[in-house]
Amino acid sequence: MSTLPALVADLVTANRILADQGVVDAFGHVSVRHPEHQDRYLLSRALSPDLVEASDIEEYALDGAPLSAAPRKPYLERFIHGAIYEARPEVQAVVHSHARSVVPFSVTRRPLRPVMHSCATIGAEVPVWDARRRFGDTSLLVCDMPMGRDLAAGLGEGTVVLMRGHGATVAGRSLKEAVYTAVYLEVNARLQMEAAALGDIEFLSPGEIARIRERLGAGAAAEGYSRAWEYWARLAARRHGGAAGAPEARAGAPG
Repeated sequence: MSTLPALVADLVTANRILADQGVVDAFGHVSVRHPEHQDRYLLSRALSPDLVEASDIEEYALDGAPLSAAPRKPYLERFIHGAIYEARPEVQAVVHSHARSVVPFSVTRRPLRPVMHSCATIGAEVPVWDARRRFGDTSLLVCDMPMGRDLAAGLGEGTVVLMRGHGATVAGRSLKEAVYTAVYLEVNARLQMEAAALGDIEFLSPGEIARIRERLGAGAAAEGYSRAWEYWARLAARRHGGAAGAPEARAGAPG
């Protein structure tokens, strides 16, 4: 189990990776379950992911209540995270993004399915959650626990749920797994659209998906989630001019 400081550092790195890989932009967020309190999670204050530092990380109860001594403005959609942690005890990290490539699959009847081995962690079937079915016309933002719980139910036991006209949410058994899946979710969406223009698609089979996920989860040396994490973290660090997740001066950074 990671210590709290180490996990906070990894959470900062996760924000940097997701921004560097284009999964998030000014919006989107990533959280991790608290390593010592399973009924809490760690999430930045409301801030663009690329700007997140260790000092921006806050603690929240599963219902979204801030638990830090002097809480700052939280993300409105933090309820996505708490509701999934509440429903899925095995989930240790959650990524929410508005990745543009997945949105077409959230507003059409063309299902998103894995087309490449690296993308198997998105699962054989990717459901679409539509807030309007239960809540009528809304801003499409998950702004309370009832909406968060409905989204968690839409995710079910899977790893990815698309959100109609909004984006996607990814759940992982580790922070590295969640980041990996979020990155390759967008890769798969782009590849599937390109393949569809050529003709019928031969998707990965459920058996292939299961075997690939088992191999990735085994975490063999120089394989799996850690290998991808190290690569992406190095790329993000180069762009920032230092170690990903290291403190930096941010004069005038928005709060």
